Amino acid sequence: APSPLALSEEAPSGGGVRLWSDYLNVHLHPKSVYVIRQYMLDGECGCLEAFGQGESLLQDPGCLEELEDRLHFYVEECDYLQGFQVLCDLHNGFSGVGAKVTELLYDEYSGKGILTWGLTPGMSNLGDSQKNLYRVMNTALGIVHLCRHSSLLCPLSLSASLGLRSQPPVTFPYLNYDVSLNYQSSAVLAAALDTLTVPYRLSSSQGSMMHLAETLNFSGRKVAAAWASLPFPARHSCSLADVLCAHRQDVPWKLLVPWRERRVRSCFAQSVVLRGIGKESHVSSSAGTQPPSLFHACESAEQTLQRYLHALFPGALSTAHVLQQPCHTLPPYPQFFSPLLTQQGFLQDKPPPSAAAVESIPVLAALQSSPVLHTLLTSLYRDIQKLNTRRFASFFSTGVEQDEFQEALEELRTLSQCYKAGLEASQSEDEADSD
Repeated sequence: APSPLALSEEAPSGGGVRLWSDYLNVHLHPKSVYVIRQYMLDGECGCLEAFGQGESLLQDPGCLEELEDRLHFYVEECDYLQGFQVLCDLHNGFSGVGAKVTELLYDEYSGKGILTWGLTPGMSNLGDSQKNLYRVMNTALGIVHLCRHSSLLCPLSLSASLGLRSQPPVTFPYLNYDVSLNYQSSAVLAAALDTLTVPYRLSSSQGSMMHLAETLNFSGRKVAAAWASLPFPARHSCSLADVLCAHRQDVPWKLLVPWRERRVRSCFAQSVVLRGIGKESHVSSSAGTQPPSLFHACESAEQTLQRYLHALFPGALSTAHVLQQPCHTLPPYPQFFSPLLTQQGFLQDKPPPSAAAVESIPVLAALQSSPVLHTLLTSLYRDIQKLNTRRFASFFSTGVEQDEFQEALEELRTLSQCYKAGLEASQSEDEADSD
């Protein structure tokens, strides 16, 4: 499968660029694109802003037939169909489109994996109260409906909140990105997504998409949390064991799920991928000497990472994958990196006199079934419970009934309870803060 990161010879200048397609330098097959013309930027019906609008689009026989035709064209070309990756917005009407697409895939391709990535912007338009309320209601409906027919759903964002209150976006110690520019924020998420999908996407992979989902979605836990270290803080001369020993208490990654981050010291299950660290760099002790730590005594990078995960998350089901190939950051990938990074994305003590562009970076990323999701989903449920949704007649005029919405809210609350078992004592404090 192709990487989500497209490469080209020149990076866009950024001036006057508005759409994702302005950065696209890959030639797309006509069958791979279906344009919803009535909801184009200058279309007849304005913005696709409500869940019901998105749902109704795929209830139109003509639209459904077009979509199925494009889908069958590619499925028939597959030698081995693992399943489908669905990337869709949660905050607008595309949550309704995604819900109907996953339902279609679930009905037509029973038994195949459906991994859904629900995306929300890094910044919320809090100045427009109606859009903000629509955003929260669309997100709740999207999560519930996508979970119904997906093998696994991961809300993916640089925002720190799904709810009504604004929170500062995620920051990374060696990235200087502008969260208001979709060009830059989407590049961060693309690097994480490219890494997270390694366990089933590469031809050398042992597992499948469905195997990854089943590792994480047991006991009704259909939602996963994503974490990433961009770049992974390694020095070129240090071994993997040396780097991990420097982070014995906390993994040096950031949460890519919209929740104001706390220290998380437990999870139920996780799939972790480390890329861009050479296999030869996993040990630093000389032959015949006593290893400085248990991590240094491991025979491979995979074993080193696995032992580290077991030490930090005892009792959790952890799978580790180590890939030598780094994440490439050639144009049009934005150059928003710290001057302390080398061309290969490794740390150095001070910037060189003339810094070269960063061409690749090591990345650590994880998908977790985590107690974090109890707080995330419960907070979203409570925010909506505080609203008088009957005041928003325009939202419900698009096809979603009040009773259907209340049923979805109860599903959201039930889903949040799946992550309650095994919570740390501090979790109760987090819940109190979210009220």
